[in-house]
Amino acid sequence: MVLMLAALGAAVGIGSASPQESQNSARNEYVWNLPKGFPKPRVPADNPMTPIKVDLGRFLFYDARMSLNGKESCGTCHRQELAFTDGKSHASGTTGQIHPRGSMSLVNVAYGAVLTWSDPSERTLEKQALTPMFNTAPVELGMTGNGEDFLRVIESDVVYVQMFPQAFPGEKNPFTIANVVKAIASFERIIIDGGSPYDRFHYDGDSTAISDSAKRGEALFFSERLSCSHCHGGFNFSDAADFEGRKESEPEFHNTGLYNLAGTLSYPADNTGIYEHTQQPGDVGKFKAPTLRNVALTAPYMHDGSIATLDGVLDHYSAGGRTITESPYAGNGSRNPNKDRLIRGFQLTPQDRIDLIAFLESLTDKEITYDLKFADPWQNGHPTYGHAQ
Repeated sequence: MVLMLAALGAAVGIGSASPQESQNSARNEYVWNLPKGFPKPRVPADNPMTPIKVDLGRFLFYDARMSLNGKESCGTCHRQELAFTDGKSHASGTTGQIHPRGSMSLVNVAYGAVLTWSDPSERTLEKQALTPMFNTAPVELGMTGNGEDFLRVIESDVVYVQMFPQAFPGEKNPFTIANVVKAIASFERIIIDGGSPYDRFHYDGDSTAISDSAKRGEALFFSERLSCSHCHGGFNFSDAADFEGRKESEPEFHNTGLYNLAGTLSYPADNTGIYEHTQQPGDVGKFKAPTLRNVALTAPYMHDGSIATLDGVLDHYSAGGRTITESPYAGNGSRNPNKDRLIRGFQLTPQDRIDLIAFLESLTDKEITYDLKFADPWQNGHPTYGHAQ
């Protein structure tokens, strides 16, 4: 499947910018309005940011006509009110097929060094967009062929007839899948969150923005005793971060002791982590450490949604791995041979738990859940563009 999608990417022209597009970028460059403490996202040279391209991407992101049944869009699995997740343990595709993993949040996805739970090759939003569009194992949006059906839609839609030529000026035929994914990626790059109470406390100097309990929880979170920040550190609370000017390096993946099944593989066969791609035994159970921003809105937790609450997550890490006593997944995860050395367990008092959860809740930026520049433009007719910045 990876090879098929890569071939499709080459076929539709991803990776080649026209001279006219480069000239347009210089005239109509997107102006980042970044939160304090946030670096500039890395943007591919062949897909420069422009306001009209971002707006076009928002229309496409929420366009259900992209799916096989005409009922699902990117926004179906990435709902704004849930910090661009879907609230499900396992995502489901347009045909109803249940996926082995949950939908990751798209908040701050512009800073992702790797873009899925367990595929080390998914490094750019342009490439990643092809996966939900054309994937067949599992089916997501269910596009077939080279997307001819959706291309016929955008070539005849009154909104797109105006927007595509503006977003990709000078192109003889701007109505291409390559341009669809370039626009969607541009929109996804602006879904940036840095306005939580935690940010107001640290970057705006508002000493009352978070509670004393959250301040104690922050101290616990960053302590060596808990070691949470080793995998969930930095401005985005994830060690899988990338941005302009950062030296490129291989992103890390972690086995957190969630399972320890008997047999050759210690994790369920449909969720073996990056082992699925590397086939290295030591990679079984290794997954990306996602951002913890807005984590209070993104339950259930872990790659497979198998922990329902933040309190349950604390149970898991304080035990140094999860023990399952009854079910096909029975086993002591703390003894998983691939478990990250930092997952060693710790003791928490009842007050510690309250404080840690208060800190995690302080990472919620409520504005991102209703900001109109991220909202579905198809709900109330066809609004005018211009919400990109």
